Amino acid sequence: MKNPSQTKEIQLKLTLEMTYLSNERSILAYLRTFIVFISTGIAILNIEKFKNYTIWGYLTIIVGILILIIGIFRFIYVNKTIINIVKKDISLIK
Repeated sequence: MKNPSQTKEIQLKLTLEMTYLSNERSILAYLRTFIVFISTGIAILNIEKFKNYTIWGYLTIIVGILILIIGIFRFIYVNKTIINIVKKDISLIK
């Protein structure tokens, strides 16, 4: 039977791993959204019927790039936050 400190350590490690995986899923969602916006913008610019809507094509490309930038900054910020929490609470694990 495991003692309570080992159980607490396992719970903390699992929680940390779940948080890392959640952060990775978030950056993948931002990347997927970026790809959709870029693809839509390029399609609008290349389809002959949409020549009157070129501003919307450029706008969706710009929004896609902004989404990617926001996603990258958020990923870095959350990673730094996770690392700071781990450093602060390392005494709980040991």
